[in-house]
Amino acid sequence: MSISQILNSLEKSWERDDILLNIKKGLGTDEIVNEFLIKNERQIRELNTLLRPEDIDLLNQVEQLSTCESKLISKIKDLNYLDKSENNDILNKKKIVQKNSISFNKISLFMINWSNKLVIIALLTISAIALSKQAWA
Repeated sequence: MSISQILNSLEKSWERDDILLNIKKGLGTDEIVNEFLIKNERQIRELNTLLRPEDIDLLNQVEQLSTCESKLISKIKDLNYLDKSENNDILNKKKIVQKNSISFNKISLFMINWSNKLVIIALLTISAIALSKQAWA
């Protein structure tokens, strides 16, 4: 099986909607990852045998990117949009919170879409590198 076939199969197995549903059901991230690894153990082992050092470097960069995105989301989530020094009435506070939640939803949707595209580009790049190397061999 080629790298691109393996990556496509693994991508289909890692459905973000299913992952979010599992998180909402209370499953931990370690449980989700371990379950994925168990289900796809054969393909992951085969992928590891096909990866070259430059592919590993690219995967490390994608991992660092994901870590940066996670930290950014965490910081955005933890921001306090309400100015504590002002004494606003309850209605104004509710309006501010509603506006901020709408903005956060837009930002999170942007991050999810952007992250998906970047991971797909990285996977396609790895596939293209592997296929071009096979073509020259």
